[in-house]
Amino acid sequence: MWLAQLWKGPDMIVLKSATEIEKMRQAGVVVAEALSEIRAAVKPDVTTGEINRLADSVIMKRGATCAFPKEFPGTICASVNEELVHGIPGKRVLKEGDILSVDLAIRLNGVCADAAETFPVGKVRPEVERFLKISKQSLEKGIEQFQEENYISDISRAIQQCLEGAGYGVIRDYVGHGIGRKMWESPQVPNYVTGAKGTRIRRGMVLAIEPMSSMGYWEVKTLDDQWTVVSGDGSLTSHFEHTIALTDNGPEVLTGTL
Repeated sequence: MWLAQLWKGPDMIVLKSATEIEKMRQAGVVVAEALSEIRAAVKPDVTTGEINRLADSVIMKRGATCAFPKEFPGTICASVNEELVHGIPGKRVLKEGDILSVDLAIRLNGVCADAAETFPVGKVRPEVERFLKISKQSLEKGIEQFQEENYISDISRAIQQCLEGAGYGVIRDYVGHGIGRKMWESPQVPNYVTGAKGTRIRRGMVLAIEPMSSMGYWEVKTLDDQWTVVSGDGSLTSHFEHTIALTDNGPEVLTGTL
């Protein structure tokens, strides 16, 4: 996800061994635990800084480290409402009816795991509840297409059809990616069909699949802090992500359940 429109990953796709996938599975448990605790903590009157400290505590307790760039001022990305990604955690107080997107990536035993979820803060409007439900479904649809002999474009198409079929915008500027020893590896995984089939999927691939969408148009912009990315039209946005390995038994979500 991170600055994906500028990132150019290596050409070679690294297929993971069973041993490497097991290490990533262990890293995924840490991510899942942190997101579970965050899910329980997100409520009105809590600050995004408090959520960040909670995540930091879980990560440190498990002997992991944050996998985001050192320059980013936070352990998590905490993006509220129209903020899509890279929101800086701090003094902002969450209010009833807000939505909070949390992106979390860690490194443990030399490998990475990455996941994101958009949480309702208290009770949200029915149309927002539907938006989050469909956005989560788009991730599930993408994961279903992560099958040997399919193409990356099959994942992209499933996500795009789910979101646009419900009337939502599919973000173009940021994409999913391979993941493993490095946080960002090839291939890139767009959430829309680019016109090419893309890479053929093979066992041993591990991807961070991450649909990003808006209730309005797909264009985004970066705020003056040079980090926070928001929807161009001010509409609400969502971000759901899992790290998934393609094993002999099909796609396995390494970062728990949303």
